[in-house]
Amino acid sequence: MAAAAIAGSVRDALGGATDALAAARVETPRLDAELLLTEATGWDRAQLAAEPEAGVSAAAARGFGEMVRRRLRREPVAYILGRKGFRSLELMVDRRVLIPRPETELLVELALELRPRRVLDVGTGSGAIALAIADELPGCEVTATDTSPAALEVARANAERLGLTKRVKLVEAMLPLAAEEFDLIVSNLPYVADWEWGDLEPEVTEWEPREALLAGPDGLDVLRAAIPAAAGIAPVLGLEVGAGQAPAVAELLFEAGFATVETRADLAGIPRVVVGRRVVA
Repeated sequence: MAAAAIAGSVRDALGGATDALAAARVETPRLDAELLLTEATGWDRAQLAAEPEAGVSAAAARGFGEMVRRRLRREPVAYILGRKGFRSLELMVDRRVLIPRPETELLVELALELRPRRVLDVGTGSGAIALAIADELPGCEVTATDTSPAALEVARANAERLGLTKRVKLVEAMLPLAAEEFDLIVSNLPYVADWEWGDLEPEVTEWEPREALLAGPDGLDVLRAAIPAAAGIAPVLGLEVGAGQAPAVAELLFEAGFATVETRADLAGIPRVVVGRRVVA
């Protein structure tokens, strides 16, 4: 069998891609180039670092070049790879759903702290929150809702691949239609204000689903509708919010009858999750 054609070294491939991505104002050009090259070659990043002079086959180089071209159009790496890590899970993602973000893990941590028996995840998208809770709390029964049939297709595929279909019930709705009660509701609903849209990166505005992000003039339209509806079906409600929104969301929780409200900051120190408790413990 003839040896595979070689189209340059790891060093050359990474150097050229990093320069091109940096010129396109991609935020993490070197990291993105490494992730794309690992996908193209089947190597891991440690191997790339250890063997910079190793040859890249022509087939791998072609695949890498196409992925870099997609990234230059500001398509997110997660969509190019078709997957994104969230806590211990690897989730399939595409343009039907938002890309899971680290700050959303705060909602999973809330569930781990409270150890509820029944959890409702409202606006599940890829299923990240619901599936992580089900994975890390084996005794917990999880219901996940979304108004987007396309998003639920992704969540269902993730549940099937992770073997969690018996533990996570998926419902096409904002809130369950039946009169159910839960110990905890968690939600990452749309919270981007209309005026903020033009300031966001192209990876968001040109690729992620707009309906899962925008929420009116102040970014609170969806939460204004959801909070009163959720107040009667769980004693604790945890909501991810945008920067600067925590005080307004806290007021909405008080108005809906939650007795105590607290905020939790993300790694950047931004109040990112607001937790309302209907009954003081």
